[in-house]
Amino acid sequence: MNDLRWIDVLLVEDDPGDVLLTREAFELNKVRNKLHVVNDGEQAMAFLRKEGDYAGVPRPDLILLDLNLPRKDGREVLQDIKADDSLRRIPVVVLTTSESEEDILRSYNLHANAYVSKPVDFDQFINVVRRIDDFFVTVVKLPSSDPDY
Repeated sequence: MNDLRWIDVLLVEDDPGDVLLTREAFELNKVRNKLHVVNDGEQAMAFLRKEGDYAGVPRPDLILLDLNLPRKDGREVLQDIKADDSLRRIPVVVLTTSESEEDILRSYNLHANAYVSKPVDFDQFINVVRRIDDFFVTVVKLPSSDPDY
């Protein structure tokens, strides 16, 4: 397990409770990855484009994206990410409370890499975050975080 690389994860989430749960899930599961958090869609795009206060941030290897965000909706963020040549290869997991078939279809049509409904139960939420981490760190080969590749 020592040969696993650490990854930078961008959590785009406006609910402080869900941010706290995700942080706790990372800690409880001893997830080594670096969790970065932004609270709305405009901040997400500024982070990804390294604009303003985000000029020195690392490029995330994985994005956990809520759909219902202030200022710029998660669906718009997903569309912008997948339309941008320098960002489109970053895997995006939609992690949201919505179980709407319309949201699921639209997310996949916008090229989300996965769609996960947030469980309301704490233990199940912890398990979901652990499984996402396990999958993207131990199973999946992620592209280089260098945007020039």
